[in-house]
Amino acid sequence: MTSLRSGYIAIVGRPNVGKSTLLNAVVGEKISIVSRKAQTTRHRITGIRTDADAQYVFVDTPGFQTQHTNALNRAMNRGVTQALADVDVVVFVIEAGRFDGKDKAVLNLLPVDRPVILAINKMDRIKDKPGFVPFLTEVAAARDFAAVVPVSASSGKQLDELLGEIRKHLPHETLLFGEDEMTDKSSRFIAAEYIREKLFRLLGDELPYSTTVEIEKFEEEGNLKRIFAAIVVDRSGHKAIVIGKGGETLKRIASEARQDMERLFQGKVYLEIWVRVKSGWTDDERLLRSLGYE
Repeated sequence: MTSLRSGYIAIVGRPNVGKSTLLNAVVGEKISIVSRKAQTTRHRITGIRTDADAQYVFVDTPGFQTQHTNALNRAMNRGVTQALADVDVVVFVIEAGRFDGKDKAVLNLLPVDRPVILAINKMDRIKDKPGFVPFLTEVAAARDFAAVVPVSASSGKQLDELLGEIRKHLPHETLLFGEDEMTDKSSRFIAAEYIREKLFRLLGDELPYSTTVEIEKFEEEGNLKRIFAAIVVDRSGHKAIVIGKGGETLKRIASEARQDMERLFQGKVYLEIWVRVKSGWTDDERLLRSLGYE
């Protein structure tokens, strides 16, 4: 029997507990976009970490939607449910000092036939460690967890301990992906995600939730990538918000996204972005499929 272990791990939790930050921290590269706005992650994103004795294939899921108001939210929930059915281990992420009804609702949906590890994130914000013990005791009793690991995804603390606990539950298996692979997503997909991250980061609460990015053309000439992308909004009024005064906001989105892409792709990127209105796209199943939502 090989001593190598390889398997799939789902990262789940309510919105904004730091799931994407955790994924990026353990993989060592920005695979999943991060912002303060809830529901940044809409797709299942696989990040891969390969160590000497294990390969961890992480599935970062959208936060469960309790309000199934449109086709987009239903598609996101299908992604979460499917991810849980296909994995070897579940990492349930909560925020240190907060364990409320939304967390419990997600916990109740987790499969009973999979090991669930509780990762208590944002521990760097807890100053009174002795006063934190009652909270720790309460959440640890919420389920028969395979392990409870307090972590800080942003500072990297206790991540090795978390990986060690996950490894115990991975199957004895050869590598599922190549040693140098970090994600199963295409460069085209990641380019769209980087643009979407800049939208969330630069526009914050101004940004309507009904906004996505469509890569219309992705060309490679040697080390140069030419990328043509459309930011899709639901209403014409949203278009002006994204473009900004004198086009400044759109220019900044393009500039910052291009810099991120050049770092990841290790080469020059020519990026052209425009804004397009597609009314009702979040409730159009056919259009959602064309934009990559399952």
